[in-house]
Amino acid sequence: MQQRTIGGRSVSAIGLGGMPMSIEGRPDDARAIATIHAALDAGVTLIDTADSYHRDANEVGHNEDLIARALRSYGAPADEVLVATKGGHLRPGDGSWTQNGDPAYLARAAKESARRLGVDAIGLYQFHRPDPSVPYADSIGAIRDLLDEGAIVMAGISNASVAQIDEAREILGGRLVSVQNQFSPAVRSSLGELEHCAALDIAFLPWSPLGGIRSAKDLADRHGAFQEVADETGASVHQVALAWELALAPVVIPIPGASRPESIRDSAAAAELELTAEQVARLSA
Repeated sequence: MQQRTIGGRSVSAIGLGGMPMSIEGRPDDARAIATIHAALDAGVTLIDTADSYHRDANEVGHNEDLIARALRSYGAPADEVLVATKGGHLRPGDGSWTQNGDPAYLARAAKESARRLGVDAIGLYQFHRPDPSVPYADSIGAIRDLLDEGAIVMAGISNASVAQIDEAREILGGRLVSVQNQFSPAVRSSLGELEHCAALDIAFLPWSPLGGIRSAKDLADRHGAFQEVADETGASVHQVALAWELALAPVVIPIPGASRPESIRDSAAAAELELTAEQVARLSA
């Protein structure tokens, strides 16, 4: 599979987003683990998760635990897999999402994530979402401290503005390696952040790169140009969407979610789809 880099580390150009395997409507463990194994078989070496990817209040870290079990049971070395997790976003168990950017909380959350993942240091730890009740600098300061003490190997942020990218980069002493924002054919509001990351050579990880669990099914109907290019290339509409994102900048690494082996196999194949400059321009328009 085509490779890209995060903080100098080589990873697959398409990652696996773990959230659909742990929230409402999730598959059973056997199918979830089969999905992760299918991703590894397809050459995926980046798996994205978070401690808040769970359904019920009493199962914080469900997705982290699931990924750890899948890697252990894979049956072949998975040392090349970068597991990226996040902290600072919470699910109380009623379907809602809340934030906690308190530095002491983030320090505890990171260490709990490392325990669930079975690692001494998390490969990539990302501040999940700004907490309006805590100064952003304080939250990023906690990530810096985790980096300094070796509890995490690399640091990233998620759901961030251009100004927050610059602030985090300064606080981290130039060690910000990734930004994870929502971006898809339907949601392009983070194009400015994508371009800013490209200028700074910071990996940009689009979450919900196909438009989310519901919107992904409507991609062809809502965005006709993507169906046109799919017909021209013989690829799926989802592959065209991911290939388009990859073509926008060499720092882009989409992380489509999946809960079925066939879904991640289809997404992974997008890394090999070459679009023409005209096709990219048509899709961008």
